[in-house]
Amino acid sequence: MHIRIINPNTTASMTAAMGQAAQQQAGPGTTVSASQPDAGPVSIESHFDEAISAVGVAEEVLKGEREGGIDAYVVACFGDPGLLAARELTRAPVIGIAEAAFHLATLVSTRFSIVTTLGRTGIIAEHLLQQYGFSHHCRRIRAAEIPVLDLEHHPDAAFTRIVEECCRARDEDGIGAIVLGCGGMANLTQEISREVGLPVVEGVTAALKLAESLVSLGLHTSKHGDLAYPRPKTFTGKFSELSDLALPLKS
Repeated sequence: MHIRIINPNTTASMTAAMGQAAQQQAGPGTTVSASQPDAGPVSIESHFDEAISAVGVAEEVLKGEREGGIDAYVVACFGDPGLLAARELTRAPVIGIAEAAFHLATLVSTRFSIVTTLGRTGIIAEHLLQQYGFSHHCRRIRAAEIPVLDLEHHPDAAFTRIVEECCRARDEDGIGAIVLGCGGMANLTQEISREVGLPVVEGVTAALKLAESLVSLGLHTSKHGDLAYPRPKTFTGKFSELSDLALPLKS
């Protein structure tokens, strides 16, 4: 099977790192490819960033549908930007990394805490916990207070801050597991788990394994109800190329 990892931001090194982390965890016979939008924010750290990046996610799914042969998509940003819109565009499963991480964390513990990058993005995680029905499983949302791109530009210092916050979560929150709240942490999971001594769930690899499971079970995104293909209509301005879009793009 072929799973496409979509990085909603435009930092190519982060896209490559997430793709590599996913491929390392992929099962035999699973091919992983990674892509990113042509335009958008270099990192996603606000509601505004998410709104812009959601368009890029939709465009990447449409590109994948035109290519054909992609069995599932992973939206690799912890805000799950554009997730439901992406699901409208394809029959393939589309998995958001926050939703995937929450699900897997509850399978190995009764309570978890989230350790993310900036405190302001914790509000986005809180909204997702409520939306997905996991609020009662999450003890606390913690921030290492590092910009996302510090994971690329200052990896050692960023790793130290993340581990410190994970240890505080372990010692103070009464939890059994930690969820990492940024796709850019995908290549740090095992190191952090060794340092902290708790199960650490990271969303890119969690979403990959869920995607593999859905494809293996023959489950696809329902086209009955609100996730049906969008109705063709006229778009104006810079979105005019989406006018009268007839989905599915490939039978």
